[in-house]
Amino acid sequence: MAALRDETELTEDSNQREQTAARRHFAVTLLCDVVLPVGLYYVLRSAGFSELVALLISAAAPALSTGYSIVKQRRVDSVGLFVIAILVLAGLGSLISGSPRLALARGGWFTGLIALWILGSLFTSRPFTYRAMKTLLPGKSETLEGLWHADPQFRGIWRGLTVLWGGGLLVDAALRVIMAYTLSVDTVPALDGALYFVTYIVLQVITHIILHKTGVFQLLFPGRGRRPARSRASRASAGTKDDGTA
Repeated sequence: MAALRDETELTEDSNQREQTAARRHFAVTLLCDVVLPVGLYYVLRSAGFSELVALLISAAAPALSTGYSIVKQRRVDSVGLFVIAILVLAGLGSLISGSPRLALARGGWFTGLIALWILGSLFTSRPFTYRAMKTLLPGKSETLEGLWHADPQFRGIWRGLTVLWGGGLLVDAALRVIMAYTLSVDTVPALDGALYFVTYIVLQVITHIILHKTGVFQLLFPGRGRRPARSRASRASAGTKDDGTA
């Protein structure tokens, strides 16, 4: 019994560390990609910079954050390069046209492209949300893969969540483009930041409800609740594979 208790405590500690690391990563991303650009824009505007110049300079924060991550990890990240490319292209387009609204709309176009990429992952071996969960919880990778191979319902849950996030981000993207071309320029950066929080919170809340209702959280963190009645966990541990899911 003591050994079982120790093993349970170690598992819970590992789960807690993984979740803490995930929260820390999100906090850093939020600071660099949302808080700093919005704050920097209004600081520059109060210092007398034009709308276009303030927008272009404030866009440097996400680019620098992405570049730092690439240097720190010592590998080229395709998503990071994609982010930098979008920012550079939007900046060049704004300079050529002289339109601050084009610079404002970059967030919408970028979000739209990300949404399409997420939806496109439905046609790959593993959808976006499933891969994101594996990245956030590396210690659960083996468990997740076992469930993926063993249970068609489990695979369907992650495909459904991928549709949810892709569709939600498409709506977010459309709202950002509409705001960029209809509202006053100085109003949009603050609304962009607020929309980020609203979109993320809504999608996260729906995702958590689905994962709880379907029993996925109980399978991944058995110490936090009762396992579902069906035998998905035992099937996953046996490593049974369905055809056509590799």
